[in-house]
Amino acid sequence: MFRGDRPFASLLTAGLLLSLSACSRTSDTSTAIRLVDTFRPEMVKGTPASVGQVPALALWDFAHPPDAKRGEEPATLGWKTGVGVSALALRNGRLVGRSTDEVPIIYVTPKIENDDQIYAVEIRMRADKGANVKVFGLTKPEPPDFKQIVPMTRGFPWPDTTPLLAGDQFQTYTIQIARPTSFSQLQHFLLRPTDAAGAEFEIESVRLVSRREHLARIPSGLGWQGLAEIYRETLVARSPETVEVEVDAGSNSWLDLNVGTVEFAPVTFKVSAAPAGDAKAESLLEHTITMPHRWESVPVDLSRYQGKKIRLSLSLQSAEPGTLGFWGSPVVRHNGSRPAVTKVADGGAGKTAPQGVILIVADTLRPDHLSMYGYGRDTAPFLKRLASEGALFKDAVSQATWTKVSTPAIMTSLYPTAHGVRDFTDKLPAAANTLAETFRSAGYATVSYSSVLFTGKFTNLHQGFEELHESTSVADPESSKTAREYVDRLTRWIEAHKNVPFFAFLHVFDPHDPYEPYPPYNGLWADLKKKEEHLEHLKKVREFIQDPLMKNFGMPNREELIKAGLDPEAYVNYDKDWYDGSIRALDAEMARLHERLRTLGLSDKTLLVFTSDHGEEFLEHGKMFHGQSAYSELGQVPLFFHLPGVVPSGAVVDQTVESIDIMPTVLALAGLNPPGKLMGHSLVPLMSGRRQASPVTSNRSTVVHANAASAPKPAITEKLPTRQAGGPPPRGTGSVALIWNGWKLIHNYERSAGVPEYELYKRADDPLDQHNLAEAHPEQVKLLRPMIDAWRQRAKAARLPEGDAPENLSKEELQRLRALGYVK
Repeated sequence: MFRGDRPFASLLTAGLLLSLSACSRTSDTSTAIRLVDTFRPEMVKGTPASVGQVPALALWDFAHPPDAKRGEEPATLGWKTGVGVSALALRNGRLVGRSTDEVPIIYVTPKIENDDQIYAVEIRMRADKGANVKVFGLTKPEPPDFKQIVPMTRGFPWPDTTPLLAGDQFQTYTIQIARPTSFSQLQHFLLRPTDAAGAEFEIESVRLVSRREHLARIPSGLGWQGLAEIYRETLVARSPETVEVEVDAGSNSWLDLNVGTVEFAPVTFKVSAAPAGDAKAESLLEHTITMPHRWESVPVDLSRYQGKKIRLSLSLQSAEPGTLGFWGSPVVRHNGSRPAVTKVADGGAGKTAPQGVILIVADTLRPDHLSMYGYGRDTAPFLKRLASEGALFKDAVSQATWTKVSTPAIMTSLYPTAHGVRDFTDKLPAAANTLAETFRSAGYATVSYSSVLFTGKFTNLHQGFEELHESTSVADPESSKTAREYVDRLTRWIEAHKNVPFFAFLHVFDPHDPYEPYPPYNGLWADLKKKEEHLEHLKKVREFIQDPLMKNFGMPNREELIKAGLDPEAYVNYDKDWYDGSIRALDAEMARLHERLRTLGLSDKTLLVFTSDHGEEFLEHGKMFHGQSAYSELGQVPLFFHLPGVVPSGAVVDQTVESIDIMPTVLALAGLNPPGKLMGHSLVPLMSGRRQASPVTSNRSTVVHANAASAPKPAITEKLPTRQAGGPPPRGTGSVALIWNGWKLIHNYERSAGVPEYELYKRADDPLDQHNLAEAHPEQVKLLRPMIDAWRQRAKAARLPEGDAPENLSKEELQRLRALGYVK
């Protein structure tokens, strides 16, 4: 699988267009004018008549093989049999072979030192059997381990694939890479020419198309472009082109701009401006880039044009016509501006909308390992203090127990059954209206920091963000500790946007496994003298782990630990010591973030929301990791809101709430109308001590709650069935947990042998779901079952339409979304 993704949803999705008109939401023109939103192809002037052809960085032309290089296999141009292929050879100008298995893999080791991205793969070939051609990129230098790759492949479909037209005719197949990586990062390139055993295949050529090569083939215009895995809404141009756009300068305005290139030759970016109708333009910026594959921030002051309509000209110059340049996230902003709001929720003493909103999601963080929730270790002293100054929710429930599924629920306020993301390669449908889109449409600057591919473009969760830092952008992409680096980046970004409204999504991977934190936190509770012994135990037990994904993560279950001759409790306790140390390290970074907000004068103007996407199991039900069940060690998450003068200080809410309640709560505090229909509820009344009641309706009747006037709405956690090996095991099982009035009922609607259909737990006595009371209290099961049925009907009725293309958009609007890569 490659690094890369699908871009964001802009204002033009149908649901957001409808909500803009239906809710009379304030236009963002008073606070931000995005040049990507105003762009039209006719704005591009001076396109060169011809552009030099960009050479292929990686081309294996078997019909015209070059002279063999030293160390290369001249017979196959370096291509080798991985597994499931016999008689691989170069014959009559074609690479030929025969598949002996349904997972035939051939591979090559390119060794190309170039930081440009692989945009697509073009293969000229034929095969007489099979349904799909697939490719996969490995970024580790070690030789491919096909004993591990093949089992994973059988359950995990490679995302980069195209249908195979089996037969005698040669076809050219183009596979656009779903998650691009750079040529320099690519260590081994794997090709499955068919997915059928006993197939004869012949390959004429294989070409890895660089992004630079692709862009040279298409007109200049919109794109979602990344440099060093930091992606931006972008105007792509080539020298000597000029992009001209007219805007209202307004007051205290400036052009928020980042520029970059994929070219090694120098590129000069020029910005000039003139009042509308004035032929003479004034030069505002001249900035030359000589280092490719990185963004450079070049803000441009426009305050001299206050109150005027101006013509902005963005020009490129280079010695070679056609040299590419990226105008990243070009937005006219206004210092001191505030978005107009509909009504600010009265959560406390104040009624002022926050200037900034930061939603912090700490991956895999259990509330029962936090000081503020009564944990014995002082794992989070700063977060405890911050929560005491805001509203702490003691019983928050996530709607799913792994990041891929739970994060879309947070960002859309939809249950997983409704938002449709359930498996490894699923993407959020284009019809979704995200929290980021709502802020973007209100004129906020938006940025996302993603610590795993699930929270980035791979899941389509970049919708509404002007800027996205992918997990592969960090200094050590293999590290599970991202808070320190991302707080560095976020504080710099906030400083650059300290005078405008902003929304930031900060997803940090602390304390996700590998649990070991950096010093000094690695020895805070763990005995470092026993570290090597613990690592040896991990190495030993890994041989007994049956599931390929869990083997890769090093996550044994209790039985596997026992088979390895290890003490399960001693083993998991050491991991918990490291887990707690990771939390303390995270706490230090959160303190540093708040310190910087205070220094910038923004700590009292910024709404902070802190939560987690799910918990983590440490053998409570015989397993480690997450995503495998709907039990409380996975479903319970921390949650608090902090905004001085608005969110009541010291508020503690015991009522059960859900992660899908975050979005409507944030929008209420920001004074913004919600887009479309949300399934969560604002928690602002609870902050003020008022309870919520929400009866659950079925198609024919209302389920009447005992004492319904004061009973909270039910909370739901879903464990949806998955089929792909990238999802957590057990993959074919499905459960839904309903929490209401002190009870928890789990319906295992797709279950393994020996697992009961229903499980019932008394939460006050059994917070980690250890004692099933379903047989002892059938009356409670009978009461709660209709609530699950009614919830399921409601969630299915709210299901987002599948497919990429939003309905009711014009041809021009769809072309715009395709140019940004959001729809295909």
